[in-house]
Parts: sequence; C-alpha cells; structure tokens
Amino acid sequence: MKDLTLQDDIALISGGATGIGLGIAESLIRAGARVVLCSRNEAALKEAVQRLGPQATYRVHDVTEFEGSDALVAQVEESVGPISILINNAGNHLKKPAEDVSADEFRAVLDVHVLGAHSLTVAVGKRMMTRGHGSILFIASMASLFGIPSVVAYSAAKSAYLGMTRALAAEWGSSGIRVNAIAPGWINSAMMQKALQGDPERKQKILGRTPLGCFGNPEDVGEAAAFLCSPAAKFITGVCLPVDGGASIGF
Repeated sequence: MKDLTLQDDIALISGGATGIGLGIAESLIRAGARVVLCSRNEAALKEAVQRLGPQATYRVHDVTEFEGSDALVAQVEESVGPISILINNAGNHLKKPAEDVSADEFRAVLDVHVLGAHSLTVAVGKRMMTRGHGSILFIASMASLFGIPSVVAYSAAKSAYLGMTRALAAEWGSSGIRVNAIAPGWINSAMMQKALQGDPERKQKILGRTPLGCFGNPEDVGEAAAFLCSPAAKFITGVCLPVDGGASIGF
C-alpha cells in the first residue's frame, strides 16, 4: 500500500539510541524516512547510527535543557531538512514505594517525560504549523492506562502524555498536524529488564494477564509508529494505540 510510505519524511526521535526508540527508528527507515536520533549518550548514538546506516544521523541533546530545544530543531532543519515527524520517546524510570519518593525524584521524572517532551514538541510544532502538516507521536505506557504499584512518578508522567496528546490534537489539527500516542506493553528492553529485576512474581503476573502470552519487541512498537505517522493514518489523531499483546484488556 503506497500510503504506508514515509518517503521524503524526516523524523526526530528523542531517546532513539536504544530500546523502543531504536526499534522505531529502524521501522521508520524501512518505510523510507530519514531519522535524527537525540539523547545524552553520544556513545550509544554513534553505535545506533552505525547500525541504522546512511538514513540516520544524531545530535547530542538533553531534553531537560528546555532552552536548547529551539536551537536543536533549527540545527536539524538546517543540516538535514524540515522535520515532519517527531517521536517523544526519551524517558527515565523510578521504581520505588510511593511514600519513599521525594519531591526531587518525582520532579526529575516529570522533567524528562513531560516538560522535556513539551519543550521539544513546541519547538518542532511551531515549524510544522508554518508548513501546514506534521505528525507527532508520544510513547506512553501501560502505566498510562491502569494502576501499577511502585511507579507513581512514572505513572503520573506517562498519564500526562494522554492529556497532552488529546489537547495538542485538538489545538493543532486545523494546522494539519496529527498528534497520537502509543502505549507499549511489556517490551524487551533494558528499561523493562531493570523494572522487572529481582521481581519474578511481577514477571509472571504480566505474562499471565497478556493474552498473547509473551513480551513484545521494539519493532512491534516501531511498525505501529510507522503506520500512525504515515498517510495511511491521515484521519487518525488524538488517539492512544496500545501495542501490548492484549495486556490492557487481559484478565
């Protein structure tokens, strides 16, 4: 289907050097896009770009340096071209009983997920509005959809993504910008392994409520992202698509 192509698109992916972000980059490239990865870890970025090939490049950027978002986007657009796809994927994790989470720890999670994504989205969105088109994707979580113990800050941040998705879709739709979210289930990644470390009961609980009975892979999220960012999804905005093996509806 020709509408599934991302030929001539340029995608900026935060946190794109590893895990789900890298899986999304691979899928977007297969669909024809060029990708620009950004994160704080230059060594991981270099390794990712080497793996992805000539359709990929990178910029070192910390999403919590909010004032630097405009400069980053301007630099990418000057050197690579106009950004037509933004993937807000950068994240951090905090697994801790709610009563032990300090205000500083809570704020650190919100800074990366919520304020970092907002800053980058505004910097890209302003330019998309002048061109009259664009696709923005927030990588949410199962923690956006139901209660998970010991991740209160992460849950708050990922739940905020759903509100941001709906608000921006409503506000920017008339400018030709679509805004959607994906809520990955449990995807094999370093972050998931860290979350499940030393907690075999939690692992079995997850698999027990997942109808497909297995964990997903980063490319599962990547293929969904490629669809939502493509012309094939031109009438889809403001939605959150679970990619979770059925975990969000399992019992």
